[in-house]
Amino acid sequence: MNGTLPPNKPQNQPPRPPRPNTSPKKGFNVTWIYLLLGAVFLYVWFNYNDFEPVKTEWQEVKEQMLPKNDVERLTIITNQEKVEVYIRKEKLEKYADRLGNTPPQTGPHFFFINQTEFGVYKTVEALNEERAASELPTVGQIVKIETDTRHNYFARAMEWLMFPLILVFIWFIFFRRMTRNMGGGGSFGGGGIFSVGRSKAQLFDKDNKNKITFKDVAGLEEAKVEVMEIVDFLKNPQKYTNLGGKIPKGALLVGPPGTGKTLLAKAVAGEADVPFFSMSGSDFVEMFVGVGASRVRDLFRQAKEKAPCIVFIDEIDAVGRARSRNNGFTANDERENTLNQLLTEMDGFGSNSGVIILAATNRADVLDGALMRAGRFDRQIHVDLPELKERIEIFKVHLRGLKLVTGFDVDFLAKQTPGFSGADIANVCNEAALIAARKNKRDVDKQDFLDAIDRIIGGLERKSKIISAGEKRTIAFHEAGHATVSWWLEHANPLLKVTIIPRGRALGAAWYLPEERQITTTEQLLDEMAATLGGRAAEEFIFNKVSTGAINDLEKITKQAYAMVAYFGMSDKIGNISYYDTSGQYEYSFKQPYSEKTAELLDEEVKRLIDASYKRAQSILLEHREGFIQLAELLLEREVIFTEDLERIFGERPTSAGSDDKTLPAGKSKKRKRAVAENEQETPPPDEDHTLF
Repeated sequence: MNGTLPPNKPQNQPPRPPRPNTSPKKGFNVTWIYLLLGAVFLYVWFNYNDFEPVKTEWQEVKEQMLPKNDVERLTIITNQEKVEVYIRKEKLEKYADRLGNTPPQTGPHFFFINQTEFGVYKTVEALNEERAASELPTVGQIVKIETDTRHNYFARAMEWLMFPLILVFIWFIFFRRMTRNMGGGGSFGGGGIFSVGRSKAQLFDKDNKNKITFKDVAGLEEAKVEVMEIVDFLKNPQKYTNLGGKIPKGALLVGPPGTGKTLLAKAVAGEADVPFFSMSGSDFVEMFVGVGASRVRDLFRQAKEKAPCIVFIDEIDAVGRARSRNNGFTANDERENTLNQLLTEMDGFGSNSGVIILAATNRADVLDGALMRAGRFDRQIHVDLPELKERIEIFKVHLRGLKLVTGFDVDFLAKQTPGFSGADIANVCNEAALIAARKNKRDVDKQDFLDAIDRIIGGLERKSKIISAGEKRTIAFHEAGHATVSWWLEHANPLLKVTIIPRGRALGAAWYLPEERQITTTEQLLDEMAATLGGRAAEEFIFNKVSTGAINDLEKITKQAYAMVAYFGMSDKIGNISYYDTSGQYEYSFKQPYSEKTAELLDEEVKRLIDASYKRAQSILLEHREGFIQLAELLLEREVIFTEDLERIFGERPTSAGSDDKTLPAGKSKKRKRAVAENEQETPPPDEDHTLF
């Protein structure tokens, strides 16, 4: 080399500094200690006292071994009350069957339990004197006898140390891992018995691949505006803090089931570039005492470490139900302790800056008042059932993956599904695809969606159900009565179709298209009650007798009449009084919020409303007798009739003043009627409870 550099390397280049050792330092592996202890234990186990002397009796030694000169030596262990027997080497083959094929040359070979009355020492001494006095040679015939005191220090030490060592081992293995788990590490994860107090929340960060954004959430425009403000605050906090604003500590999503509350929370997780903890309210509930409160503390501890972040608690009513004042008759205290810890963590002496709580429930009326106050849940975001425009957008989202026929009308589907939630619409789209596949179609068409709506609302057709001719005639006139009365009442829901084909538990059904209104008047409720009683009135009008098929109708109008009288104040005798309890305080009360006299008056008013509606239904059937009978006969012939058939028989339907097809963009009522049929159920079993109110 002659000290020359390679031609491709500059000669004036300074030497490179040594690279820092970035490899992680390997700590001491505790496994080696376990292996070493195991090796020592195995060595002691297999090498300590590898041969144990065989137990025998003094009688055998005295009468068989000693007279035959088989014993070389006897050792009396004074502190163990036993005597060890050493057999002569030349006599070991004689006892091979008891000592083994290769008995040890050194002893002891046998032992027996010594008793004072045996007189072992005296017996052996007498035998030795007798042999010494005889003329026979005594070489190798004298039995040596000696005494000894032995202590097994290892066994004694093991007796004293075994139990403490087991305790130390258990502590080292389990409790050490439990401590690491409480700090977020350990191999037990969330499933070990010692990690039962840890939070079960799932963490979604910005690196999560399966993201759901606001583009995937159709409708819910007002709700998205409010949650997007929270997301924007997390992304640009200075925009609000410069003006002195503070981020809301919590937001509660309230709405009926299936309206997209959880989906909206997932979209918040996808939009916000901050950690997102997701947990269900039932995850706090456990059979062990104190676990719920421990999980709440662990959840907020993790959230503080990841702040700023969002914590989502789904179905919070499982843990946030209102606390009762009478603890003797309420649920367990564990749930209340969990709720108390949740209240403290959300707004207590501790600081939770940067942690926003999102919660969802469809039972906001049962939540505790302390949980709902400002400072914990500053906002309540109502996620209502979708309106017509929102249903169109939801249908477009769920129709993306379906093969539809050319020119498919999405607006028609949205008009046919009033009161449907987002989950219902997703189910309709899936059922339509399954029905089209069952019919071996290449595309999903309009009729498939109509069949799917009927399948979801009324159930599967039961064409194989055996119905006699008389029963079928009764069902036909029953359904024709519903159709006739609802057609001539201007405030009743418009009829869509009537069928006498059994579906689910219903023997017949009438489909209506409810008007999307926000408030309901007394006239509208009375017309709906009369239309519901049209089936029972038709049976009595034609056959002069009634059947059990109207049980669902009677249940519905009874509840509706009691609601009109006791809740809505629609009775002149009761007045503007409502006994509806939104707080749930009367739930655990044994007393009604009104007197017995008032209860009798409520019953009288309910009966008066129902009787008046029944008479209205009878008068309409009597007035339009010919059309009613013609409609029933047509239903018997075709089994399914539509709005066009009623228009041909009765003429144009009277409409209420001011009603049109347009709907105003306002919130929905609390209980929205769906396009559900008046299901005439089969006769229930006699032991079934049918308490109406």
